[in-house]
Amino acid sequence: MPHPLDRLRADIRACTLCADRFAATATGHEPRPVAWFEPGARILVAGQAPGARVHESGVPFDDPSGDRLRDWMGVDRDIFYDRSRVAVIPMAFCFPGYDAKGSDLPPPKICAQTWHAPLMAALGEVRLTLLVGGYAHKWHLGTKAGVTETVAGWRDHAPRVFPLPHPSWRNTAWLRKNPWFEAELLPVLRDRVAEVLER
Repeated sequence: MPHPLDRLRADIRACTLCADRFAATATGHEPRPVAWFEPGARILVAGQAPGARVHESGVPFDDPSGDRLRDWMGVDRDIFYDRSRVAVIPMAFCFPGYDAKGSDLPPPKICAQTWHAPLMAALGEVRLTLLVGGYAHKWHLGTKAGVTETVAGWRDHAPRVFPLPHPSWRNTAWLRKNPWFEAELLPVLRDRVAEVLER
């Protein structure tokens, strides 16, 4: 009998809930949900939404943000893209598009409202969850705090959950301003990732 995740993956890939919304953006694109998970994953990467490059490739974090995230985790592409070990479940499965000024649009709330509860139930208990960016922080932790405050409080959630900033190049200045992230959080995160993957 197929696993519930297999059915959900097929349903998500066929989803067109936001077709009209995406058609009305500056990019005028069609939905292309990127569903990247399998039963038994040990690590959940809860991100924001695919960017334009991921929309084209159909592979999550297949961009410089992904390179930085993998560096933070201390893993290579082979490990990161092994869906039996790492599940990627963003707050929206499609590229939301750009506004008229060329800025990223937020992930549509309807995506998480539709898919996250059944997905989390079917995924079961993962050993480690990485919350990438403010949208994931708010959804999974219920926090109203900003990204800096939430990430600075990472010890309150470790070792099972690590709130992280988004690894976008846009956050390079944030990383320089907050050196404690690389000095204190990342060594613990890398050790925890290695521990989870070894078991």
